[in-house]
Amino acid sequence: MPSLFRFFSLLPLWLTHAIGCLMGWITWACSPTYRRRFAANSAQAGYRFAEVRAAVGHAGRMVAELPRLWLRDTPVNAMHGTEVVEAAWARGKGILFLTPHLGSFELSVQGAAARWSAQRGPITVLYRPARQPWLAQMMLTARNRSGIQAVPTTLAGVRQMIKALRRGEAVGLLPDQVPPQGQGLWAPFFGKNAYSMTLAARLALQTGATVVLARCERLPAGRGFVLFFEPLPAPLKPQLEQAVVQINEAMEHLIRQCPTQYLWGYGRYKQPRAEAPAPAEQGGEA
Repeated sequence: MPSLFRFFSLLPLWLTHAIGCLMGWITWACSPTYRRRFAANSAQAGYRFAEVRAAVGHAGRMVAELPRLWLRDTPVNAMHGTEVVEAAWARGKGILFLTPHLGSFELSVQGAAARWSAQRGPITVLYRPARQPWLAQMMLTARNRSGIQAVPTTLAGVRQMIKALRRGEAVGLLPDQVPPQGQGLWAPFFGKNAYSMTLAARLALQTGATVVLARCERLPAGRGFVLFFEPLPAPLKPQLEQAVVQINEAMEHLIRQCPTQYLWGYGRYKQPRAEAPAPAEQGGEA
């Protein structure tokens, strides 16, 4: 398996993406559960399958490009909104980069690190080791590359993120992932309650860090990637619950800019095993 992983990292990007697209559609054809979740999640956001069908291939591209992103330097073709990041650095409170499972989200942090880490320090990201030893080692090497500091998904790791922000550095998170039980709250996501992480909001509120939204889109035919930055539409409200809602709305905004590259098959609405059901399921308001 490690040899196959390295082989994929050497392929030209156009071929990697072509193979990945095929993988995505094979997975779609073979998994009724995946098809149902993809259809339900995209419909919840108001999209017909015909409008987001390309996301099936992009899910496969995301998997196929990982060896290249982890084992090779993959520059982005262009960056838009760098003035937003520069203004955030000028505030001196650190930056909280937020991106959903959209496009090449792995490359979002790599692109930002390549641009700013030499002058501003590493970007700190949370890291959860894989179960397979060879993959865990490869992930650790990839995510602790130049300009990026990976920390464990533990209380110690969160403390390191807080320290990084207080030093005026940057951290990166994917706030649309389902957090472990006890580390989130129910908040609307495309109009339906989803168990949502509080970590992003807590980091921003506790440190005063500037929130910057990021998305990295794939160009057609394996021509590369474009990285976009933009500010949070409004300052986070001091109440944690409202801040979490704002962040969910910001992720929706990014996804709607490129819905054909979002992972609609991700189990966004799953309920942690020991967590109480969403309010709507208890008979309250959605």
